Parts: sequence; C-alpha cells; structure tokens
Amino acid sequence: MSIAPLPQTTPSPTPHRLGVHLVEGGVTVGVMAAHATAVHFCVFNADGSETRYPLHGPHHGLWHAFIPAIMQGTQYGFRATGPWQPRKGHRYNPHKLLLDPYGRGVEGRLARSPEPGAKALLSNRADIDTAPFVPRSVVTAPPSGEWQTPLPHVPFEDSIIYEVHVKGFTKTMPDVPDELRGTYAGLAHPAAIAHLKDLGVTSVELLPVHAFADEPHLERDGLTNYWGYSTMSFFAPHPGYATAAAREAGAQAVQDEFCGMVDLLHQAGLEVILDVVYNHTCEGGWGDRTVSWRGLDNLTYYRTQAHSPQHYDDVTGTGNTLDFGHPRVTQMALDSLRYWVTEMGVDGFRFDLAATLGRTGQGFTPDHPFLVGLVTDPVLSGVKLIAEPWDVGLGGWQVGNFPQPFSEWNDRFRDSVRSFWLTTGAGAHGSRHHPTAPELATRLAGSSDLFSRSEPPGMRGCIASINFVTAHDGFTAYDLTAYDRKHNEANGEENRDGTDNNRSYNHGVEGPTDDDTIGTTRRRSIRNLLGTTLLAAGTPMLLGGDELGRTQRGNNNAYCQDNELSWFDWRLEPWQQDLRDSIAMLIALRRAHRVLRPRGFYAAVEEVLLDTSFRAEAAWFQFDGTHEDEDWWEDPATRTVQFMRSLQDPREADALIIINGSRGPMDVTVPPDDGAPWVYAWDSAWDSVRDMEPDVCEPGETISMEPMAMRLYLSQVD
Repeated sequence: MSIAPLPQTTPSPTPHRLGVHLVEGGVTVGVMAAHATAVHFCVFNADGSETRYPLHGPHHGLWHAFIPAIMQGTQYGFRATGPWQPRKGHRYNPHKLLLDPYGRGVEGRLARSPEPGAKALLSNRADIDTAPFVPRSVVTAPPSGEWQTPLPHVPFEDSIIYEVHVKGFTKTMPDVPDELRGTYAGLAHPAAIAHLKDLGVTSVELLPVHAFADEPHLERDGLTNYWGYSTMSFFAPHPGYATAAAREAGAQAVQDEFCGMVDLLHQAGLEVILDVVYNHTCEGGWGDRTVSWRGLDNLTYYRTQAHSPQHYDDVTGTGNTLDFGHPRVTQMALDSLRYWVTEMGVDGFRFDLAATLGRTGQGFTPDHPFLVGLVTDPVLSGVKLIAEPWDVGLGGWQVGNFPQPFSEWNDRFRDSVRSFWLTTGAGAHGSRHHPTAPELATRLAGSSDLFSRSEPPGMRGCIASINFVTAHDGFTAYDLTAYDRKHNEANGEENRDGTDNNRSYNHGVEGPTDDDTIGTTRRRSIRNLLGTTLLAAGTPMLLGGDELGRTQRGNNNAYCQDNELSWFDWRLEPWQQDLRDSIAMLIALRRAHRVLRPRGFYAAVEEVLLDTSFRAEAAWFQFDGTHEDEDWWEDPATRTVQFMRSLQDPREADALIIINGSRGPMDVTVPPDDGAPWVYAWDSAWDSVRDMEPDVCEPGETISMEPMAMRLYLSQVD
C-alpha cells in the first residue's frame, strides 16, 4: 500500500459531481461523506498492490479530486476515516474498503459465510483490512454502441406488463444456447423474444438487476437471494446475470451486454421496466457487514431513531432504511434513475416499498421532495413510474396516494378477484365483510374509489391502477388453484415466512393430482383470474409463467430458491399450451379493441345521452338483463354480473362481459336494447381456443352460462 500525493494542477474542479468519471488525462472523483475527517480513493494495481489518494474536502459534505492516469477498467474503492461513535450514529473505520455508491461497475464478490473473510466484514470495529473480502468498484466508460431504434413509449392504456426474472425465464429454455441461458443476452435471444411477442405483452418488468448481495443468514443455510432485493450498487448491473464471457472480460462488458439486451428488446417493440430497490441496502442491521454507505456516512444515509441514533428506524423489515429525508439520499436515487434511462436505455421503474421513499419524520406525503423530483424531472417524468404503494411501517398502506403520473400496484384488485373466484366462489368457504359483486364491479371499472383522488378529481384515470392477481411475491396463478396453504419448508424457516393471506383454493386436493375433473376446474379458475385481470379497466400485469401454468409447488416466498422451483419449466403439457393460447387470444382482443383499454374513468350511467342510438359508456345489468339496482348491489348472494362498455363510436366495437360466479349453470338474458348484435369472442369455460364455436346473439336473447365462468362479447361493427 502506498499514499500518492494529488497533482498540484488539475482540470476544472467538479466537487458537485459524484462518482468516478473518465476525463482527459484521468478521472474526476466525488463521494459524499459529510462526517468523515479524511477520505482516500484507493486504486488496485495490476500487481495487486493498493495506491491511496487523499481527497479534498469536505466541501458541503463532499470529498473530491482529479486523479491522473486512471484508466477504464481500473478497480477502486474508498476508505473513510472519522469518529467511531455508534451512540451518535457514526461508524467510521478506515480498515473497511468501501464500494462507490455511484460506481458503474462491480467486480469480485463478498466473502460468504462461513468463509474467514465474512467475519472481518461483520466485525465493524476490528482493524482487519477487508479489501481481500469485498468486491471493488470499476471505472467504466459510457455504454458503447448506439441505440438502433426509437424507444417504444407504449402508453399505459396500451400496456400489458410481464413481470419476469432475468435468470429464471431462460435458464432451461431449449432454443436458447447453453452459454446464454439465464443471462441478459438470453433474455434478448430470438426464442425468448418470440415467446413474449407471441403472447402479446408490451413491457417486461425485470426483477432487480442492480448489483446485489446475498444475506448472511442465507449463506449460512446454503441459499442465495434469488430475487435480488438486497442492493449493493444502484448504478451497476448485476454481474451474475451476464454471460461467462462478459464477466471474464470485466465490468464494461457486463454493462454493454445489459445495454445490448435493452436495445434488442426495443427493436422488438418491447419496453424494459426495472424493479428498483431504493428503500434499503444489502448492509442489513447495525450489526451486519459494512460494504459502502454505512462506512461513508451512516448517520446521513440511513434512517435512525430520533433519540437513539445507534438504532435504525426500520420500516422495510430488512434491518435498515435509507433516509429519503436527507437531500443527498434523494439526489443519489434521482441520479441513479436518470443514469438508467439516459445511458442504459430503460423505459421505466417499479419502486419496491415505495411508501418508504415518500416518508418524512411525520410519515408519508405525496409532496415529498423525492416524489416531487421524480414527477417534475424532464427525463424521469416521461418514463413509466410504478409504485408498490406500501411498506411495513406505521401508516405504510398508501394505495391511491401517489402523485401523477405514477401508477400503483392495486392489492385491492388482487384480493377481491382472488376472493370472488376462489375462496367465496369455487371454494365457497372463508368469510367476507362486504357483498362480493360491488367490490368486483369496482375493480372491473378501474378502482375509482382508490385512484380518482386528484385535483381536478379523476385526472389520474383508471390506468393508475396496475391490476394483478399474482406477482413474484406469493403464489403463482396455478398454485392459487392447487394449494390452500403455503409450503415454504425449503426456505429454512420452518414454514413461518411468507403470507398466510393467500385467498387460494385447492379444488379438493392439496397439490398435484391425477384427477381430471379437478385439473379441469383448476384450469378454468386460472383463466378466470387472468381473464379478469386482462378485461378490467386499468393496466394489467401478468406474472411471468402464469400463462403456462407455472408452479412453485406451493412456495409463496421463493426469494431464496435459485433452482428448478423458481425457473421456468419449458417442457409443456398440452393443457399448458392451451392455456397460453387462451391468454394470448385474450391479449390480442384487448389490443385490437379500444373499448377494452380505457384511459379514464367511466362516466356515471345515470347521465342522459343526447344520442340514444349509442349504448351507455358503462352500465351494469342483472342476470335477467335489467339494470342494476340498490338491492341487487347490496345482496351478498349476487354472483352473476353483466358489464357493458361503449366508446359511443360506430367505428368501434362495444363490449359485454358476463360473469357467472355461482357454482351452477345460469341462464342469462343479454340486456335488450337497439344496439348491434353481439359476437361471442372469448370464454373462460373453453379448455382450448379450439373449442370456440363462432356465434352471434341478439340483444334480449337468453344464453346459458357454465358455472364459475366469464365470457366476452363484442358488438358487430359495419
């Protein structure tokens, strides 16, 4: 190790520019460490030796310098000196090599339990040099190459989001070469793109791809953090998802492979949305390892308890929470987001535990500086912004409270649709505290009770609701129909982890069965769940693999299962191909007919139409074709619903959705009116789209609906 003096003359100083950036003759360096007394920029040479450069500062909490002769590919880190005063929130130790919070590349790995180096990482006060046991930041250039196509820019009303794991999607995909399976390049392979395009989705939402680390307790149990919700760098793509060749070539090649994936997906017309985790980091609780932020400025980066700074204020359930009450934390997140848009080319973000990002000392507010910064930023306000609108802290459920142009995951949609079709439908068990039909009707119409709060009212529209029945966290759609209880024994926590609020129904047998009758009813239930998602007003999101009946064998918290339990199984049985075809057909209908994808909330049916030749924009009907009334809405026994939509445009089809949620067949009278005849378009009762028989029914005609089924009609258009 050697200490190198800084040059006497430097290029124009940029103390406000954080991170390490290549300039003529070297790099500029900037890092935030407001309470440090000294910070060194540590370069690792080809022979393994370390050279340390003292930085200037602190200037407004920032340390900076120009360092000559540093080139692309150089490995580096920081060492920060300052007080060791845990009771005041300070945890400085210059023996800790620290990752750059703005580092664009990461190489190497953290020592794993029970490797000797892991103890050094956890011994935060010890004088053991951690450089041999931690990854290092890497100097990179801006991504090479040029984008070959304009960004897709799919409006929310036209979007169908597909949540998928980079590795799990192609790990066993037979048409993808072995060396590309489970990688960024594999996701962009023609076989992977063909599946996405044939299904009809418009946007892939990737589980975390920021570089992440496994938690120590998982390492001790021989497990890994498969999902990636344990961020180690907010600027670097996760190296583990790159091909072996890219990893061998270094951080620049990993970065370029990620950008190549984005470009190829764009060429196919597919958006790329990143699931991002800015609410906490991989450093865990105060007694866990020091990797970056804790060693640079623990008191600034993390939320601490007001009268006990040695303890974190943990509203994420992970051990720590980043403090978005501090301007530098807000700046880091905004800088990271802009980087992924402007340099890495992505189209939007889903914010994990987003309520945390809007917390002040008094709780959540939609006027939080970070949220205001997002929605007013000239770059970020133009991409997709999706909130997971809750965390585990006090007042953490904030569905409907995020500002425009945010959309939000709608857990009310998830729960009510599951309950209607499963626990109070096919299963006819469980309890409910409100009539089922009104709740389902509200969700089908875009959840205006949640998302119409704006000024003027209703400006966010139904597209603010991200409608989903399954996500990475919880049962798959198949498992919702095959398991009454979670089966998380493989996670090593004696089945205590994961939610018990599954609202699932196994249709009579727990888990796999050879009973054809049960298999048939399960598949219909899957089609009901996904069909409701795709036909409801709002923005639909599908969990990757649900269209194939993917199972996790009852595990509803597979975050640590990097194996066949989580990976797609592409050995499809005939019923799985039939399911895929049915869902693809419904997606195609949604994309072809504007009436199925409104942007705004429906006008009240009571409004008098000036031109009575048109059907109402939205209207609800009883099973006998008469308009809904208050008694019908409030009757808990109501299980048959008809929902009519119209754009009031003779060039566009009208839509009629009929739902028979009862356990027996039902004769249903199509609402009588002077409108065009109805064409039979899709039915969840079809085991296969090959079962479809073209049919037309007239307004006022009575049809027979099978039990626990939903049907779509579209009006004939001249």
